[in-house]
Parts: sequence; C-alpha cells; structure tokens
Amino acid sequence: MSLAQPTASSSAAPAGTNSGNGIITQPPPPTATRESRIATHSHIKGLGLADDGTAMEMSQGFVGQRTAREALGLHLQLLRMGRHSGRPLLLVGPPGTGKTAMALAMSQELGSKVPFCAMVGSEVYSGEVKKTEVLGSSFRRAIGLRIKETKEVYEGEVTELTPSEAENPLSGYGKTISHVIVGLKTVKGTKQLRLDPSVYEAIQKERVVVGDVIYIEANTGAVKRVGRSDAYASEFDLEAEEYVPLPKGDVHKRKELVQDVTLHDLDMANARPQGGQDIMSVMGQLVKGGRTEVTDKLRREINKVVDRYIEQGVAELVPGVLFIDEVHMLDMECFTYLNRALESPMSPYVVLASNRGMTTIRGTEYDGVVGGSGEGIRSPHGIPVDLLDRCMIVKTSLYSRDEIRKVLEIRSKIEGIVLRQEALDRLADEGEKTSLRFALQLLTPASILAKTMGQTEVGLDQIGELEGLFLDAKRSTGVLRGMTNGGGGGGSSVLV
Repeated sequence: MSLAQPTASSSAAPAGTNSGNGIITQPPPPTATRESRIATHSHIKGLGLADDGTAMEMSQGFVGQRTAREALGLHLQLLRMGRHSGRPLLLVGPPGTGKTAMALAMSQELGSKVPFCAMVGSEVYSGEVKKTEVLGSSFRRAIGLRIKETKEVYEGEVTELTPSEAENPLSGYGKTISHVIVGLKTVKGTKQLRLDPSVYEAIQKERVVVGDVIYIEANTGAVKRVGRSDAYASEFDLEAEEYVPLPKGDVHKRKELVQDVTLHDLDMANARPQGGQDIMSVMGQLVKGGRTEVTDKLRREINKVVDRYIEQGVAELVPGVLFIDEVHMLDMECFTYLNRALESPMSPYVVLASNRGMTTIRGTEYDGVVGGSGEGIRSPHGIPVDLLDRCMIVKTSLYSRDEIRKVLEIRSKIEGIVLRQEALDRLADEGEKTSLRFALQLLTPASILAKTMGQTEVGLDQIGELEGLFLDAKRSTGVLRGMTNGGGGGGSSVLV
C-alpha cells in the first residue's frame, strides 16, 4: 500500500502525482504571518524553568505553581528521551489555577516541530462520528512523522519562460501547448530545459515569472517557487516580496527535502476517495461534507507502511503531546479506549486535566438493574481506578495575593493597560476574595471606563464601578440563595 498525497495549495504538481515510494513530497504551505490577537494565555511563553530544572518565581509569563512546573519539566525530559509511553500525566486542582496554561507552556517548550493536540472532554460527543473515533483521531494528530527524502531537482533563477504552441489534433480550431522552454541560472552556470505541458500548468499555478527562483522535481514535475532573485531587490523602495540569493552549484542537483506531517494527515489523505472529474463526482464531493470516519483496518495498513519507512531510514516518528482538558466529561467507553490506546507502541504523551474531586464516572449512572440506585460509580476526579493507577498526578494550588498581583501586572502589560498602584492592589484583593479569573476579566472593562472618562490610567473609581456592575460567582450564588429563601418555595427561582 502506498500513502496518498494530501492536497496542498503550495504543491503545484499535477493531480495524482506521487513520488516513487508513495511518500508525500511537497511541504505544506507556509501560514500567513499576522498579528495574533490577545487571548487568555497570550502571556505564557514557557514553563519558566532554570537550567537545573528548578522553577523560577516569575519567568516566561508564569507566576507561582513552582512544584507543578518542576514536575512538568521532568516529564518534558521523559518526552525528549522517548520514555513517555503509557505514562499519562494528570493535572488536578481548583478552577483557575493554571492547568490549561501549563499544557500550553509545554507546547511552547517543545517547539513548533513537535505536534501538540489540545481537546476538551465534551468534544467526543458528536452526532457524526463515534466517540472512540474522535479520541482516535486526536491521538493520531499528536503523532508526527518527519519525512526526509533526497531528490533530483532542477533549481535556479528563471531566465527564460517560453511556451511552444502547436495545432490542436482533436479539432481544427485553436492551439495547444506542446512543450515549454525554461532557462535556469545558478552561480555556477545556466541550463535550458524542454518540459512537458503539465509542468507549464504547474508553473502557471505558482505564478512564476522571469527573475523568480524555483526548483522542479525531476521525478514528479512538481514546481515550487522559492522567491524573487535578490538581483531585482533594488527595483522599488517598498515591495511585499521575499528576495532569495541566487542558488549555488549546478542547475541539476540532489537536494534533501524534509516534511513534517501527522498520522492523522495520512489517514485523511487515504480515507477520502479520489473522485473523478465528471459533474456527478464533483457535485458528490460538494454535497457530502461532514467528518470522515477512518476505519481501523486502514489505520493498520498505514501503520505498516510507516513502520517500513522508519526501518528504511526514510522517515522518523515524532511523538507529540495530547492534552485532554475536563477529562471527567469522558464516559466509561472512552476511558476503556484510553487504556488500550496508551498501551499502543504508537502512542503520544498524554496530559489530562480535571478540577473535580470525588465524582460519578459518566456512563455508569444507569446500571440497568430494576430498583437500582442509579447513582453510578464514584471515583476520584471522575476517572476509573484502573486508568488512575497509570497516571502520574500533579496538584495545582490556589494563588496567593502576591502571586495574583504579579499575574495582574504581567497581564496589564500584555494588554497595554496602565494601572495605578491602588487599583492594582484593589484588583489583587478582589482576586484573593473571589478568583483570579474574575480579577483578570475586570482589566479590559476598567480600561474602557477610564477612556470614557478621559483618563489614561485605571484608578479606584473604575474598579469600584465595575464591582457594582458585575457579580462574581460567590456573590451571584448568595443573591440567588437569598431569592430562593425569600420566595418561600423549593423549586427553581425565576429572575425578574
């Protein structure tokens, strides 16, 4: 079985082209660089560990949780050494203690080349695919494959691009492209190529013009535009163009190409049937939509091919991290699948997170026994004991007032908000009394109020006004409890 090639906009190879051994040959298209918006964890840049593995008090956006961060640092060493299999990590602690932030910090520490897949326990409940299929695809997303191939390519700056036309043999009207003449230049010399019309189509898709630096694969005819030759860099004062130097060596050379894909990419590329070009096939692909379910048989076949490539030294397996937040939302069927998946030789490093204590495992509430209690099986963190035994558990604790103040200080700098010292102290007190999340949520509204009042700094007036406008969870619970008691009834109260 040969692996199908995922379609990518950057690949200008003709449809259906594969390399001789069936491995994906074209790198994925580069992501558009743009300013990322300020999100909940924009200030997190890493775990903030010293060289000896100890957690610094305040580093890389992290404050506090030193014991938990040091434990994650040790697990990162396990991951880098390849000794992570079957050892899931469970982060437990109250809400708002940085469990998700730690998982994101792990992804920052690993770098962009190591796959990181984050999901929430409730994502498995879908009407389109099975729960185990959602978990299985997430596992495959977190396992990378680094493919290295040495290929024969023609590389250089385009000096000539001349299509040659001929009479259309199928009809007496119009002309067709018979071949294309491409001239390529490097530092060492020049070469003129006579290429197939299909390669000319690929050149047109890449929008190649004279003066661009390109390379053409000798086996497949795939064309990749590298950039504009730096000889044309002085044409304009301002231009949104990437300039590259003139390639060295001969035009015809052997070049090593590296591509990072995930096993899920391979599953999707081989699960989707390649439809024809007729109108019915095209309409069928448009109407179908939805998610594609990959069979276990197909995955086993793909695993065999991947194993063969690894033995040949063509590919390298890169185990990543799968982070499952709110793991108590999974049911018994999912936990059984997790037990089996963790024992697989192709398993990523799994990190779980839960903010529950003793709670009922989902899926065990209705035992089917007439007259049964229907309460289900209660277990720590809503996880079965057999899976809990596999986990290495790390506890996160509530933040102190000083730590909350430091987090607010870092966050205000990220969001560009100027806080007076008394306002920062008031927010720190509010965070200690209610929660860190509530205090962080008040930052942006306070900045808006300050601008409305014509002030550049957030002071006590804005914080006091916001405390009257918004309720935290504890005050809201007290209000509802008072309404229920005053309403004189057991049932649900209605807000008027």
